Amino acid sequence: MLLRRFSLSIFLLLVPCALASAASEPPAPRTVDLTAADGTALKATFFAASAPGPGVILFHQCNQQRHNWDDLAERLSDAGINVLTVDYRGFGESGGGRFADITQQERLEYVNQKWPGDLDLAFRYLVSQPGVTPGIVGAGGASCGVHQAIQLARRHPEVKSLVLLSGDTNRDGRHFLQESAKLPLFASVADDDGDGDSTLAMEFLLGISTNLGDKFVHYATGGHGTSMFAPHPELPGMIVDWFVTTLEKTPGSAPANTVSGMSREEVQTLELIDEPGGAIKVGEMASDARLHVRASALFPEVIVNGMGYGHLQIGDTKGAIEIFKLNVAAFPKSPNAYDSLSDAYLADGQKDQARLFAKKALDALASETAPETSNDQQRRDAIKASAEQKLKDLGDAPN
Repeated sequence: MLLRRFSLSIFLLLVPCALASAASEPPAPRTVDLTAADGTALKATFFAASAPGPGVILFHQCNQQRHNWDDLAERLSDAGINVLTVDYRGFGESGGGRFADITQQERLEYVNQKWPGDLDLAFRYLVSQPGVTPGIVGAGGASCGVHQAIQLARRHPEVKSLVLLSGDTNRDGRHFLQESAKLPLFASVADDDGDGDSTLAMEFLLGISTNLGDKFVHYATGGHGTSMFAPHPELPGMIVDWFVTTLEKTPGSAPANTVSGMSREEVQTLELIDEPGGAIKVGEMASDARLHVRASALFPEVIVNGMGYGHLQIGDTKGAIEIFKLNVAAFPKSPNAYDSLSDAYLADGQKDQARLFAKKALDALASETAPETSNDQQRRDAIKASAEQKLKDLGDAPN
């Protein structure tokens, strides 16, 4: 009888512990249906924490979809953070024309006009959930999601912390980071990214940011965006710790770090290039002969190339031409610099110049040494196809 009473006592003691443990488990993720302003159906997943806490919204890279974040989202919800992942229109289970199948102009319309409204809708859903602490939200993005995360923070001051993997943003996004001393950044990239400019882009963003708590996790290998999670299983845990610190423990703040971004001189030069008339001013900083020698010290080719296309996207063809001309002067052996300048002249209606620099791109390709990697060959093939397509479309020069 005594043994029976003892066993019953142990059972009664264990039951509350088991119930308490079960109560601390976050609920299962749930699929969320959202409808954009134009009627497009969007799909998201909400990972609720077991108790009230901050929120995080995650934006996938443009060769993935929202489920790529599932493991990280579950870890965050276990840590007391509510998470929303969302498929962009054109991706995953969301509606809209498939991003891979639409025209380049339609893609630009998605990225610059459609996605911001869609993601604002997802953000409003997240912050409306009863378990999400008002005014304390984080955002994360991989690859093209980096731009979307930064722009979301620009539109919504409730965003107190960012996680950025292998991506870049435009001039407005960079200006925002420069002015946002109270917005800490966690950035990570691998040198074998596949997008040759991702490491430089991350270093540029960290060089622009003025937050002393920024953290940079730089790998030699690991791939692009969330592909780094598999070879570096510590990275998701670092991201969880980052959001716990910057959203739960000290919202909007992180301990001071020593971050190795771009030098202040490089950042200032790049910022000047991106301003109206800035490319001309930088060109005047040195003669062409000196520019060839000092190009790597003045600015990276790939970052300036991206700036030029940023100007093309907003219709500033004259500004883009000046930026690409600067790159050609600094990197006269680069096929890509010539091909990009050809694109800008074509967009500006200067067909003869577009034809001339497309031919220069092919000549530069022919004089290049053999590629060292498959990525180099892919780059060469893409430049060759771009230049040859323009020449085919433009035809022979008029007599």
